[in-house]
Parts: sequence; C-alpha cells; structure tokens
Amino acid sequence: MRKQMISSLAALALFVGGYASLAGMGGTSTVEAAQAVSSFKDVPASHWASSAIYSAVEKGYFKGYADGTFKPGLPVTKAEMASILARLNDQPELPTAEPNHFTDVPEWAKNGVSTAIAKGFIRPSSYKGKLDAQAALERGEMAEWLTQGLSVVDSDYGQALSDVTNTVIPAKEYFTGKLADSQKNAVAVALGTGLMSVANDKTFGVNRTTTRAEVAVLLSRYASVAKTKPADLQGLNELRQVGLTGTNLSVIAPRYQKPGPEKFSESYDYSKITGDFSKIRNQELVTVTNYADLKIKNWIVVNPYVEGNARSIYYDIFVEEKNKPLRGAYYSFSEFDISIKKSMTQLQGGSLINSPTINTLTSPSTSASRDYGAKHINDFLGPKGVFTVRNPSYWGSGLLHFDKELRPGIFITVKDGTIYRVIPN
Repeated sequence: MRKQMISSLAALALFVGGYASLAGMGGTSTVEAAQAVSSFKDVPASHWASSAIYSAVEKGYFKGYADGTFKPGLPVTKAEMASILARLNDQPELPTAEPNHFTDVPEWAKNGVSTAIAKGFIRPSSYKGKLDAQAALERGEMAEWLTQGLSVVDSDYGQALSDVTNTVIPAKEYFTGKLADSQKNAVAVALGTGLMSVANDKTFGVNRTTTRAEVAVLLSRYASVAKTKPADLQGLNELRQVGLTGTNLSVIAPRYQKPGPEKFSESYDYSKITGDFSKIRNQELVTVTNYADLKIKNWIVVNPYVEGNARSIYYDIFVEEKNKPLRGAYYSFSEFDISIKKSMTQLQGGSLINSPTINTLTSPSTSASRDYGAKHINDFLGPKGVFTVRNPSYWGSGLLHFDKELRPGIFITVKDGTIYRVIPN
C-alpha cells in the first residue's frame, strides 16, 4: 500500500513539477507565479511561450520543477492534460456526462479525467475502455478534446463541427489524403478558430506530441475563443460555408449574388436559376467542348487586398504577397474532377469551361500551394501537354472580376438543366 502511494505521488509530482511543489497545487498567488516564472532557468524572457507559461503558472495549471526549471519541451500525457482541463473554472459542465469507464487511469488522475469528461472535453464513447492515459497527447487528439469543449461552451461550435465535414482544410495532410476522417472535423475547427495552426512544413501534425509550452499557449487561446461567437470568426465561417456549399464566396465576396428575373430573357426558366453553389457541386456540367466530363468539387475565392484577420483562411495556400491581379480582381481557385473520354491536351482541357473565373487551363503557381500538396495540372501532363491519366483531379486558377468590362458574372449549367448564375451587385 505504501509503495502504491509513493508511486502515485511520484506521478503527480512529475505532472506539477517536483516533490517540492506538491503543496497548494490548486493555485498560486500572482507574486509567487511571477517569482516562479522569472526563476525558471529554461524559460528566458525571450522564450516564444514565456507569457503564456507565466499565465498558466499564475492560474495554477502548471508548476515548475524542484530544480528550478519548467521543462517547456516536455511532452504532456493524456492524464496530465485531462487534469489541466478539469481546472478550467469557466468551462461549463454537461447536463448529463458520459460515465467514466476507463480502466487505465492512474489514481492521481481519476478525478481530473472524470471532471474533464463532465466538462465535455473527453468522450469515453470514442474509446474502447482505455484512454492510454500515460501516453503523450498527440495534436490530433488535442484538437478533438478542445473543440469538443468548445461545443459545450456554445452549441454553435458543435454545429460547426458538423458543418465542416466536407470542407477544404488548410493543412498538408488534407491535400495529400493523410488526414483521418475521425479527426478531420476537429482539425478544421481548431484551425478555423485559430486555436491551432500548421507548422512551417504546412502540416498540422496530428501525430506530433504536445509540449508543456504548447499547452500553455493553447490554454490562453482556448480562453479567448470560448468568449468569441463562432459567427465572428471569419476563418471558421469560410470552412463552414465550403463544407456546406462548396465555396466561400458568400464570406469573401458577398456582393456576388443571384440576379433577379429581369436579367434573363423569357427563354430561361427562372425556377432553374440558382445562386446556391451546393446545387452544382459535384454535378456533371455542360461543357463548351466534348473532350471530357467535368465536375467542380470546391471553389475558393481569395481577396488579395486585405490584411490580418480579414484575409481568407486559404490565402497562405494559394497567394503570394508580391502578386496582385489587375483592376481589382480577386483570385479564384477551383478543384476539378475530370473524366477524359479519349485523350485530351492541356489546351483542350482549358476549353471545357469558357470562363476567366472557373478556369481549367492553369493551376496555382505559388510555392506554398505545392508545399501544401494541392494537386497541380502538371502532375497529370506528359509530353506535348497530353494528360497521362483519364480521371485527373486538380486545382485550377482563375480571376473573379468585378469590372463589368471583364465578364464578372459566373454562368455554369448542369446537365440536369440547373443554372448557377451570380453577378456582383
């Protein structure tokens, strides 16, 4: 019994930072926290997470180690993270929480895990009886826990988790097909809220572990996002709209709308006209030439003239700072599914849709789009510009014009007779 107690204390001490820190682990005073942070030998003022670490220590989420270090690069285990999340006093609890049936949670963490479940961060039904509590928490699972917590704070975050099911996620794993369906929605919402971001290599890193310093930053971001309405987050709105309709047009270029019946001749059946892109998404389109059948999976619009939070969440994938289109145009990027009937060259492919906006001839040329893994038309072309596969799927690059002299309207017809028509109002 004594040996078991010592083992539990050892685990707890490792979590909070050494045996000397066991007393008063529920919190510290501001003065004590300031003194602790300022004395951490491995957290100088220049450390990228120093302010977040200070805040986390002040609020009692972390403590330093007996040797005067914080160990900011030390991975955090699932049991540790659950215990931290349990201490978020502003986090509401579920009316009815799932029962805690985990069989592998150490004694010192059982209350923390149960409280994290009650607060909605952890859903035991997603596991098979074991949390793997003493394993390092990976970023994909971290995204799940935090976004599930947000859905308890505001049910609209829960709706957002559903809305992004079919969205385009600005992370390399999405474009390369290496993002598991089970984590896709959580990663999307984590990125759309600004809770988490991609690394320099453009990957989200679902399998990378999470360090103490990173957790300190995440706690600060979570507190901020939890106080924000989902509708006020442009990036999340874009991800939701792309998930639901296939395009972010209504967020980035809301001036583009379905015209009234007076814009059409009597030969058109106005009931067939739609401004809802979801009605033509993944549908076979009427093409100008007959080289191939064509579908549009997604259509992303980027305004290159804005800065900061006003920028599209897709800006960094497709656009370079040095490039600005002429006459106030926005960038337009469409993801195509093409079924070639016999053979087709790049030029012939470019003639399928006669539009400067929905353009099948060229792909985004930025180095970032290649780093993200967005499929380029060149990936499918052989000698003399002939497609080497019958069913290429790639991103095309065009321009969305507002200038009336440059054909600003979008006019696409589906083979079932539906017409997608939007113009700038």
